[in-house]
Amino acid sequence: MPKQTKLAQSLPATVPFIAPEMTERARGRAFTARLGANENGFGPAPSVLDALHSAGPEIWKYPDPSLFDLRQALSDHHAIPPNQFILGGGIDGLLGTLCRLFVDHSTHVVTSLGGYPTFNYHVAGFGGTLHQVPYKDDMADLDGLLASVVRSNATLVYLSNPDNPMGTMHSASAIEQFAEALPRTCLFILDEAYIECADAQNIPNLAVDQPNLIRFRTFSKAYGLAGARIGYGIGPADLIASFDKVRDHFGVSLLSQAAALAALADQTYLTETCQHITQARDHIAQIARDNGLIPLPSQTNFVTIDCGQGGYFARAVLQSLADQDVFVRMPMVAPLDRCIRVSVGPAAELAAFAKALPLALTQARG
Repeated sequence: MPKQTKLAQSLPATVPFIAPEMTERARGRAFTARLGANENGFGPAPSVLDALHSAGPEIWKYPDPSLFDLRQALSDHHAIPPNQFILGGGIDGLLGTLCRLFVDHSTHVVTSLGGYPTFNYHVAGFGGTLHQVPYKDDMADLDGLLASVVRSNATLVYLSNPDNPMGTMHSASAIEQFAEALPRTCLFILDEAYIECADAQNIPNLAVDQPNLIRFRTFSKAYGLAGARIGYGIGPADLIASFDKVRDHFGVSLLSQAAALAALADQTYLTETCQHITQARDHIAQIARDNGLIPLPSQTNFVTIDCGQGGYFARAVLQSLADQDVFVRMPMVAPLDRCIRVSVGPAAELAAFAKALPLALTQARG
């Protein structure tokens, strides 16, 4: 077998997330409630399913590598020129392409300790050095991130807002001040995967042509298209153009493009879905309180629940829920790992969670 690069040889074979399907295969049965992957259990709009059906016979064609129609639709939707959008295989894929542009063995990168692990995975894959700043009061520590950027002379700083895995969100003014304070030599990667789920007043007003800023959004969450793997970035035109140097030009399938176009056009359904998400968040929070637990304020499509003890206890709760066929996840780094994280979903799945949680807590305490 040919030799891999020294960097590849030094890395572990890593899967950032254990998929529910992997767990189901290991246990020999399916979950009753799939509430751990931050998917949108309410599903895509009927108009999206119609678009997929109509596009199906065209699957023999290669997709448009320029994604012209979808760029134009995003331009109309956001009132931003189409050359300031890049599309790819979800935010995960776009983060990988961005790291390919900016990260090598000499690059310093700042992020939050316990934050979204796929970003760390890509940085490691290109040999960068990660500087991880602990959360403060269950939120990304903006002052700590800024200090780490200055101290390390970082090329990139990553922030998810609303936050994954905690669900919390910094105010618009806090993000605007952070972006202004950053050195212009550091690119601010603002991951807004959950932005449609957030209160409008919390969405920052940032110049889309700021040279050291790129914002990422997705069709996976509120639009219900996680399986289509399509997301987009908004940034200055010259940065967006640089993606053409290294991106997978056929990386967004014909069906995914059709689905995203239809989803973007159906804003009425999106509004209804966001109302369902808000109601489900309130329901999950009440289930937590009914069991003596503390739900964190959420601006996402999930609720992080403080179980009140250490990570050992939260893991026991999570395992008992899985034994009762309820799939949830938890943050993996202390002290965040005192929590479990429950995604929104249909009423029947939330009812299964409500039924299973008391026993899970009893077993964990025992």
